[in-house]
Amino acid sequence: MTIKEILQTTFHRPWKLPSGKWKYYQEWNNAIFLHFQVDIEELKKLVPKQLEIDTFEGKAYISIVPFTMGKIRQRNFPAFPPISNFHEINIRTYVKYKNKTGVYFLSIEGAKRSSCFVAKSLSELPYRYSKMERSNTAYSSKNVEFKDSLSFKYKIGLLSKSKSHLELWLTEKYALFQDTKDSINQFEIHHLEWKTHQIEIQDLKLNYARFNKLIRSNPTLVQYSPGVQVIAWSVVKNGL
Repeated sequence: MTIKEILQTTFHRPWKLPSGKWKYYQEWNNAIFLHFQVDIEELKKLVPKQLEIDTFEGKAYISIVPFTMGKIRQRNFPAFPPISNFHEINIRTYVKYKNKTGVYFLSIEGAKRSSCFVAKSLSELPYRYSKMERSNTAYSSKNVEFKDSLSFKYKIGLLSKSKSHLELWLTEKYALFQDTKDSINQFEIHHLEWKTHQIEIQDLKLNYARFNKLIRSNPTLVQYSPGVQVIAWSVVKNGL
């Protein structure tokens, strides 16, 4: 689908598109969502006080999302595959800020050192390098510095013809809030609604020492999506 067509499809959004020209284009491909219900008091310890934890029916969640980043580029520039295409894992939670809902990244890992450096420099998001491998049936990641690791096997199932309110709440987010030393950075994004499939997860091995008090069970919900085309606007800096 063309960027123009994506921008014209807005019925599913919770608020209007931002004014002004978009700045970045990217594709989030072959995404696997592992959603975990977590203790809200433990979660608050990891989220800046300027952000309010968002909940669904009073319950807090984090999501581990392995996917493959593709064709990331700035407006009016072509993508450069050695930098713009790489596997990624983000660990995110759900927050509110100034009457908008969105995600907050507890961690972002990329499978290319150069891509992590460029992405972190341009966005100030907490990118770091981890060695990753993925196939049509398995995904694995290992970070030597933090001693983090993730591995599992998976089997993709049928397209979900309808989604529960929880599934929509966990996936349809159109803003990102991230803290820096002197601001809360706000990114507005747009994409079509995620098309999700059922997925079976096997042999899940998860070791993130920083989040051991949060992740104490198997995922509450799992989803797979072929992906979305994503348009993003320039960062808005909100002073602390």
